[in-house]
Amino acid sequence: MLPIPDFFSPERVATVWRVPYQERAAQAKAWAHEYQIPPASDDRERIGLLLIDVQNTFCLPDFELYVAGAEADNQRLCRFIYQHLAHLSEIIVTLDTHIAQQIFHPLFWVNPAGEHPPPLTTITVEDVQEHRWQPNLRLYHSCLPQSSTDLMAYAQYYVSQLSAGGKFPLTIWPYHSMLGGIGHALVSVIEEACFFHTIARQQQTRIELKGTHPLTEHYSVFRPEVMTDPQGEAIAPANTALIDHLLGFDRLFIAGQAKSHCVAWTVADLLAAIQERDPHLAQKIYLLEDATSPVVVPGVVDFTETANTAFSEFAAAGMHRVTTEQPSLPMIA
Repeated sequence: MLPIPDFFSPERVATVWRVPYQERAAQAKAWAHEYQIPPASDDRERIGLLLIDVQNTFCLPDFELYVAGAEADNQRLCRFIYQHLAHLSEIIVTLDTHIAQQIFHPLFWVNPAGEHPPPLTTITVEDVQEHRWQPNLRLYHSCLPQSSTDLMAYAQYYVSQLSAGGKFPLTIWPYHSMLGGIGHALVSVIEEACFFHTIARQQQTRIELKGTHPLTEHYSVFRPEVMTDPQGEAIAPANTALIDHLLGFDRLFIAGQAKSHCVAWTVADLLAAIQERDPHLAQKIYLLEDATSPVVVPGVVDFTETANTAFSEFAAAGMHRVTTEQPSLPMIA
């Protein structure tokens, strides 16, 4: 394994700062020369690293949807990237990307008193049917180019689809990952590591946005939670191009936040695609379990068991549950 560059400071993992690009670019070029790191285009074995939503909004304690444990996850993740820099062919990052008037944000819903639901409110089919929560009709012109009645019908349809599909019930989340805001950005130490990798390996980090459609949640990078509207028209397309790209690697490592939500749903959709094509492809997937954590809000919700159950199912299907420091890691020889 390669050493870790001197500029990496684990103490800064929970802070926001500007990456000094020109300085890091010069260091990365010198690093590649010193350790004879070839460009990624020369790799005989293509190894990918998929980082899911490693953003300030999820990873820093003062931000909106902080996942406890994310700082330690990101310390380990950075070390993993630097130590295995010469063998990681490409890094792919997903960015949860939102605006205010989305179906899982408070502005979208009102009760009979005109109040918006507080964060972590669960909205069920019965809540909509009995008018405990209704869509905010002042938004209909920007959410749907149709009538307010259509938005009312869509709200009931949407929560019904979640229930029928075995999805999480609709949760009202705090405003988070707001497009253009600092919460949307990659954690600074992760951005720095990705940039350093880009220069040293001469391979651009691939960035995938998800979650911009106002009328659906989008935990998985591959598809929205609800795919079609009541008329059967597609709400947002599935990202099959990314699935094809990821399955083109000889090995793919996956980490990010949160283990119980966006990571679990992304891996589940990837597994579904694998099982349709060739179940043996699951053996090329490695889940970095010490670089991801579940959502836990003490006294409110704890998704640890949900996350562990999902990962057990992934392993049963052939995927590997590993850690960033696992000495027997069968990846880089």
